[in-house]
Amino acid sequence: MASLPPDLLKSVHNVDIVIERRPTARDRKQAKLGPGGLLLGLYHGIPLTKRGEYYNLVAPDKISIYQEHIEAVCRDDDEIREQVRKTVLHELGHYFGIDDDRLHQLGMG
Repeated sequence: MASLPPDLLKSVHNVDIVIERRPTARDRKQAKLGPGGLLLGLYHGIPLTKRGEYYNLVAPDKISIYQEHIEAVCRDDDEIREQVRKTVLHELGHYFGIDDDRLHQLGMG
């Protein structure tokens, strides 16, 4: 988290970032991930762009980072740190309402 841009973090509210060993079947379904596919992270919540005036008093959104899947695509601790950073930034993009196509165009895919 310390390596993320401070200006970006100032705009993030009520979001928990958690590390989980692997995605659940529900997570895989939500991500539309087929058998054997790797899921590095997932945003659980309602993006800022879809929140209405009555959006309040809700549990925090959550960004899940999947340890085993990230370790499977990285060779060492430095790559793991960089992949976690990229994954958190990608999932924060979803928090801000950016879809996967646009994140890929921005080089955050």
